[in-house]
Amino acid sequence: MRGAGGPGGPRGPAKMLLLLALACASPFPEEAPGPGGAGGPGGGPGGARPLNVALVFSGPAYATEAARLGPAVAAAVRSPGLDVRPVALVLNGSDPRSLVLQLCDLLSGLRVHGVVFEDDSRAPAVAPILDFLSAQTSLPIVAVHGGAALVLTPKEKGSTFLQLGSSTEQQLQVIFEVLEEYDWTSFVAVTTRAPGHRAFLSYIEVLTDGSLVGWEHRGALTLDPGAGEAVLGAQLRSVSAQIRLLFCAREEAEPVFRAAEEAGLTGPGYVWFIVGPQLAGGGGSGAPGEPLLLPGGAPLPAGLFAVRSAGWRDDLARRVAAGVAVVARGAQALLRDYGFLPELGHDCRAQNRTHRGESLHRYFMNITWDNRDYSFNEDGFLVNPSLVVISLTRDRTWEVVGSWEQQTLHLKYPLWSRYGRFLQPVDDTQHLTVATLEERPFVIVEPADPISGTCIRDSVPCRSQLNHTHSPPPDAPRPEKRCCKGFCIDILKRLAQTIGFSYDLYLVTNGKHGKKIDGVWNGMIGEVFYQRADMAIGSLTINEERSEIVDFSVPFVETGISVMVARSNGTFQRPQEQYPPLKFGTVPNGSTEKNIRSNYPDMHSYMVRYNQPRVEEALTQLKAGSAQTRAGGAGGRWGP
Repeated sequence: MRGAGGPGGPRGPAKMLLLLALACASPFPEEAPGPGGAGGPGGGPGGARPLNVALVFSGPAYATEAARLGPAVAAAVRSPGLDVRPVALVLNGSDPRSLVLQLCDLLSGLRVHGVVFEDDSRAPAVAPILDFLSAQTSLPIVAVHGGAALVLTPKEKGSTFLQLGSSTEQQLQVIFEVLEEYDWTSFVAVTTRAPGHRAFLSYIEVLTDGSLVGWEHRGALTLDPGAGEAVLGAQLRSVSAQIRLLFCAREEAEPVFRAAEEAGLTGPGYVWFIVGPQLAGGGGSGAPGEPLLLPGGAPLPAGLFAVRSAGWRDDLARRVAAGVAVVARGAQALLRDYGFLPELGHDCRAQNRTHRGESLHRYFMNITWDNRDYSFNEDGFLVNPSLVVISLTRDRTWEVVGSWEQQTLHLKYPLWSRYGRFLQPVDDTQHLTVATLEERPFVIVEPADPISGTCIRDSVPCRSQLNHTHSPPPDAPRPEKRCCKGFCIDILKRLAQTIGFSYDLYLVTNGKHGKKIDGVWNGMIGEVFYQRADMAIGSLTINEERSEIVDFSVPFVETGISVMVARSNGTFQRPQEQYPPLKFGTVPNGSTEKNIRSNYPDMHSYMVRYNQPRVEEALTQLKAGSAQTRAGGAGGRWGP
């Protein structure tokens, strides 16, 4: 260990002598014990109790900056009744044995009430060491970044080891909200045998089995990163899913992504989510200044998603201040109960002080600082973490595309693949934009569930139309999320599953089925003709004029133009020959109206006054007696 900002330090026995010297010469000023013991009043300004917090950094990267942290953090964290006294110390060694010895020697020589720890490694062994030390000494230890923040469960009995990272379960909860919002309901889980992979798969089962969303879990691939690129590529190609959730150790990600790239599974049309603390939770893959490379030098694939802490861009001072604030808020609660700050253990070799540790943990379960919730659960990680969803752009920068606050997801882009500013596929043949039109029973539109915002299993999300060419401005109203179901939607879902494509479904607002007005097509036909949609599906009649500009599929319902007449002996071709005159109409802008206009102009000029905008309104008027006849095309056609 060396003091913050000090030189490299001596080696061997001299190093240990320096360590002991620093431990004996405490950086915290001695205070006269108050009436309540070591933490009694009389030490700080205005009678405030001194709160000694050790800021411990492991790694050479902190040598320069750590020296300036103490005063800055003390100024940022002010707690009534407490005189916060942080001191920064830097450890030389980072291997587990060296880390244990240095921390134990440090704690045995310093009178501290808490420790804030950060390291520049991603070693998963750091967190268990700190957990053990907290259980042995009863000291609260807050891990803010690096390997120390990789969420560890379960923790030692009696430990007050608190981590600001997010758990795999919390990350998956956010990821599945993203998948639902972007209608990415078909996915595959990809994992190695890294610690925690079984829990990762179990969490997925829990999230999908009890959900009203029609998730299509296409299985789990368990990979051996040492099997070779050809074997890994064959395994990854064995499951056809565009959405892939990857859980593995950080050093295992390189062979997986290399094999995926060689197999053509990282280009347009494929979206990867990295899950788990080693890849996305604490340190690495996105912090400012960190390279966007895997350990072996391989680049991360564009379009990659990860879930990070909301403070992932915070500088060192702000991260450490958050950790000190957690210790200070817990100490305040402790002070209210005890009237003083109890003397905590500092000897790693002493008997485990489990009883004291269990009683301390509850003081850190309801903490707020700087408008953020830092309340911890019994497992020592945040109950309601503030998280962000980040994605790697094509120009190799991370962009925040969503935020998670108080169990609610807010996304920057309402529709990702269609309107995303930076992930527009260049040659995405597996993702289609589909236009449709509400017309029962072929397409039924209903609002999403007001509580969960989800669509039930037999329906799919659909939205009102947006501009296809440009991204909406930030202050533009978000398209309303609706749920579409019906005969045509069932066929669309079956086609997507059989052929293997994903889609964005939206409702046309420009006209109805499709009519040429002043040389311009509107409706579903216009959406396909002007290439705003790749395909349209709905109740659509095939006629010669439409067939000249778009290609239709084989009709899946063969009907034709039908005429429905209320019980009457009259005729509707000369409606005024009877009294009162016969009333009839149709839904305008369709092939039925065009047929009547071309072949029966007198009928057409008469019936336009009784036309109705939709089939439902026409049938309602017919039943009510406002019209005696309705002519309509019951097509049920669709065409790409």
